[in-house]
Amino acid sequence: MSNQLLKGVRVVEVCTVASGPYCGMLLADMGADVIKIERPKIGDTMRSWPPISDGYSENFASLNRNKRSIALDLKGEEDRCVAADLMDAADVVVENNRPGVMDRLGFGYDSVSVSNPGIVYCSISAYGQRGPRSREAGFDLTIQAMSGIMSVTGEPGGPPVKCGVPVADFATGLYAAYSISSALLHVQSSGVGSHLDISMLGSSLGISALQTSQLFGSGDDPVALGGAHPRNAPYEIFRCADGNVAIAAGNNSLFKAFCIAFDRPDLLEDPRFASTGKRASHQAVLKAIIEKELLAERRAAEVLTALNEAGVPCAPINRYSEAIADPQVDAMGWVQNLTLPNGTETQTFGSPVHVNGRPSSAIKQPPLLDEHRDEIIAELARLEEAKEPIT
Repeated sequence: MSNQLLKGVRVVEVCTVASGPYCGMLLADMGADVIKIERPKIGDTMRSWPPISDGYSENFASLNRNKRSIALDLKGEEDRCVAADLMDAADVVVENNRPGVMDRLGFGYDSVSVSNPGIVYCSISAYGQRGPRSREAGFDLTIQAMSGIMSVTGEPGGPPVKCGVPVADFATGLYAAYSISSALLHVQSSGVGSHLDISMLGSSLGISALQTSQLFGSGDDPVALGGAHPRNAPYEIFRCADGNVAIAAGNNSLFKAFCIAFDRPDLLEDPRFASTGKRASHQAVLKAIIEKELLAERRAAEVLTALNEAGVPCAPINRYSEAIADPQVDAMGWVQNLTLPNGTETQTFGSPVHVNGRPSSAIKQPPLLDEHRDEIIAELARLEEAKEPIT
């Protein structure tokens, strides 16, 4: 059995858009039964995001496979009872509302843990559950700005640039899924649940370890360097005769291999390039030499072939269509066919995780809004019957 490490774990997801649904999908990919509570009629707002294929959002599908959906009005008495029963029967609750919202609805950790003391309750928010910014809203853009990520993205001296991938959203979802898995182990050994506080700001700073350590160690703010690296060279994007390539000869042995591959041993004798630190300090000069004297007459394919044969990390600058078409992606089985609830056949990037050499199991289609209401209600009824004492 592949990637079913969380089989038997029941998760209730009260989330919209990205970070929370991504966390829920990661748990579902590992075999957890994830029940997504959505607003009646509207559902997760991501259901309206393009591309829309015959009325169904492929953006929504990309973050909500392997889940079941039930639409509940958390302010309505009957639906509140259903939500309470779901959380009582769950191992995990994941929510990404603003701090205080779930408490006001009566479904915060303090309320849920009274009847379910072993619950792992994960609250995802922009800034955390306490502190002066805790009630502020946040999206990936604003968190990239607040966290410093935008200050080191882009070209030197240029305007602030957002990373094209929503790293704040997805780093937070990853931190949440990892923390939930860890907390489930604690429940197994102690029977005691946890309230996990996962913030987008904290997660974004957490993955910025190299930048924060530079600040702590030197007192200097890291700056945008384009494709370059503050401590390694050659380690950036280089122009060839017909395009660009990424080259990462980021230590002495790789730099030696790089120089030998292009028959330039003299660069090894240049005192400016004698160590990793010196090459980083003189990387503008080194880049000029590499582009003008080594690569200007060579095509990108030729450069990549030479460097791969020399064992120097390098890569083309791919568009996503080119990345997905790479034979390595096919060999790993990452792209899988997906049938949307409306019957549309499409594809999705599945779990990149292999367990014991095996890829993820077959993907279940993302749900229609409220698609699984009847079966979920029936399951709750069976659970209630099982609680009744035998007379």
